[in-house]
Amino acid sequence: MKRSEFIQSTALWTAGSVSSIQATAFNQNLVSNDMDKLVDAQGNFILQSLPYQESFLEPYMDSETVHLHYTFHHGGAVKGANKDLQMIKKALDENNLETVDYWTKKLTLHFSSHILHSIFWTNLTNKKLIPTGDLLNRIEKSFGSLDRMLALLAETSKNLDGNGWGILAYQPYSNSLVVLQCENHEKLTQWGCIPLLVIDVWEHAYYLKYKNKRADFVDTMFQIINWDNVAQRLSNALKLTQ
Repeated sequence: MKRSEFIQSTALWTAGSVSSIQATAFNQNLVSNDMDKLVDAQGNFILQSLPYQESFLEPYMDSETVHLHYTFHHGGAVKGANKDLQMIKKALDENNLETVDYWTKKLTLHFSSHILHSIFWTNLTNKKLIPTGDLLNRIEKSFGSLDRMLALLAETSKNLDGNGWGILAYQPYSNSLVVLQCENHEKLTQWGCIPLLVIDVWEHAYYLKYKNKRADFVDTMFQIINWDNVAQRLSNALKLTQ
């Protein structure tokens, strides 16, 4: 097996909550969104450029937080994922699997972080938009109304114990939208769902500007959701069921 093939297949084996159905959805999105190109031609994880300047989200998110968050937290996850893959390959090459469970768990953390952060940056804009069309119809079908969904996602994000994410996802098994609470990066509550909108509530996402007021940060993020991006992600996800 070629190195690139090994890395790509190993990533799918060990990504934990990141299932193959999700990977297919991300591949579908590559046509229109470079941020979702998670690996290069050799299968190494890569950090794409932000889709906007670091000051683009001001005053909702300060440029210093964007810089630190993107460069050191998202970027650190990418570096960590590449090291994890190297260590897994080394263990297999040397037929020494005593520590491979440690590195596969680390890869689950780092790879999931890479995926969720890549979605997070594209989910944001600097103006107020509203969902329309099929996305709005599905939100209303699954939750009753947009306001009800936002209230559920807000409480899910604000009340997460420790660090993690609030997520609006498409669940192909039930052909519905669901709201999930994700502890850390890797511990999703449902398998096979495809994230459409993610709210990062790790402290590094908001502490410089919002201090310990996570609820204020979540409420502010709802003012700058790029619903066009969420709708495109839904469209890509639905292709999996056709």
